[in-house]
Amino acid sequence: MSTPIYKKARAHLSRNCPVMKRVIGIVGPCTMASFPGDAFTLLVRCIIYQQISTKAAKSIFDRLLALIGDVSIPITKLANLSEEQFKACGISGPKQRTLRAVIDHVQANPTLLPGITAHDNETVHEQLTQIKGIGPWTADMFLMFGISRPDVFPVGDYGVRVAIQKQFRLRELPDAAKCLKIGKPWTPYRSVASWYLWRSLEPQYQQQKDE
Repeated sequence: MSTPIYKKARAHLSRNCPVMKRVIGIVGPCTMASFPGDAFTLLVRCIIYQQISTKAAKSIFDRLLALIGDVSIPITKLANLSEEQFKACGISGPKQRTLRAVIDHVQANPTLLPGITAHDNETVHEQLTQIKGIGPWTADMFLMFGISRPDVFPVGDYGVRVAIQKQFRLRELPDAAKCLKIGKPWTPYRSVASWYLWRSLEPQYQQQKDE
């Protein structure tokens, strides 16, 4: 996504949602950035980032790139890594199994990733979640940070749900249906809205909100 899209997104979100307007005012300009790399490398990155902190995930992914010896990950090189090499990078057993499943699926479906940007969000979601170990969250992250789709809403993400609860002053953590209802005015820029929700949880922005 480009800076002009972010400007349009901020204007749209501010115009259609007072709460989001306040959040944007606190956080400031959107600096959301897509991950570099080919589709396979991006998918591997999204798997590594599952259910751990961003800092830990980056460290693990960087170790994997160092082991591979490149800024991208060729499928053949990843397939040849041993369990011990994965462990040395910090990649857990379940994630190793997911990566193996991805390798098998991509090799069996050679047209999947090269043509994936031609498909709509729903089709990409459907195709990726067919792979064992890849759920909606990973597919959402691939759409948002891999192929830069502007209208993805990861309603299963805990951070997004917590931010919605805080910003909309809800008594309980909202479920997916509640999140979708609240986020309806954000379309077609729900990826950007989600980014602002994540940022709103950072300590410096919490402090500004409370002042």
